[in-house]
Amino acid sequence: MKPTLTRLASGALLAAGLLAAAPAMAGKTLDAIKQRGQLICGVNPSLPGFAAADSQGNWAGLDVDVCKAIAASILGDATKIKWVPLNASQRFAVLQAGEIDILSRNTTWTLTRDASLGLNFTGVTYYDGQGFMVPKKMKVSSAKQLKGATVCVQSGTTTEKNLSDYSKAAGLNMKPVVFDTQEATNKAYFAGRCQAYTTDASGLASVRNKEAGNPDDHVILPDLISKEPLGPSVRRGDDEFFAIAKWVVFALIEAEEYGITQANVDQLAKDSKDPVVQRILGTSEDTGKLLGLDKDWAARAIKAVGNYGEVFERNVGPKSSLKLPRGANNLWNKGGLMYAPPVR
Repeated sequence: MKPTLTRLASGALLAAGLLAAAPAMAGKTLDAIKQRGQLICGVNPSLPGFAAADSQGNWAGLDVDVCKAIAASILGDATKIKWVPLNASQRFAVLQAGEIDILSRNTTWTLTRDASLGLNFTGVTYYDGQGFMVPKKMKVSSAKQLKGATVCVQSGTTTEKNLSDYSKAAGLNMKPVVFDTQEATNKAYFAGRCQAYTTDASGLASVRNKEAGNPDDHVILPDLISKEPLGPSVRRGDDEFFAIAKWVVFALIEAEEYGITQANVDQLAKDSKDPVVQRILGTSEDTGKLLGLDKDWAARAIKAVGNYGEVFERNVGPKSSLKLPRGANNLWNKGGLMYAPPVR
């Protein structure tokens, strides 16, 4: 006797339910991280606010905190990380070769990179845009006044192509002066070899704060000439680790939305009756098993670095040395673009 459509539909629904509830299979990257007891994270060699090491070798920054949160989720310890400083031209090849587990290095998500480099971007951790910095003495208030100007720019970046596109479209005939490394680009600009410096606006703020003899002698122009969604990336072919890298950041964003902070996470885990908070902190449902982790994965990430708002404020926000406005990086319900799928 042939099965009826109703039986087929019921069987399909049952199978789907079983699949939905099944624990995640451990991926090769997750296995490797657990076996070595260490996450290997590729970062910018020196971009204060995003990634920089102090004289004792302690790393800090928004991109650094992403890796700390992932290490805390997987290994229970945000310090179990090997930091691999990478310049712009190295970063993708090193990730492709398996020398790092994740690249968390102020990298713009583009179609070309997403489709042709054998990697997956895990989301956006900072919405940025490319800008220009000039010496205040030039008395320039807009990028449109830079006709014919020499502009310091780093090779192997989206910045280089954006500069060319903008210059052509606006008829400015800007003259790029290209350098292989960020350090060389910084030195050339502050030595007066170029009339302007272009990179992501957040990067300009970091460079000005760190490298300028007097930061007030340099102006970051208001013009933004591109969209620069910055975020981590992982190798293709390991969906399990891809999911972990995505959901750790989503959990930090959701934590801010629901008022979970580094200071109150333990108390809320004990006392909160909010079903969403309970799910995030693993006190009602075990979402960790779906990721190959335990039920406290998100709580450990939040305890290690705070929620997304705390990460932003500490590293790049108005009270940090960079003093960047929250702007587009505010939560979706506060006028920004930060929106995480629900942890449920």
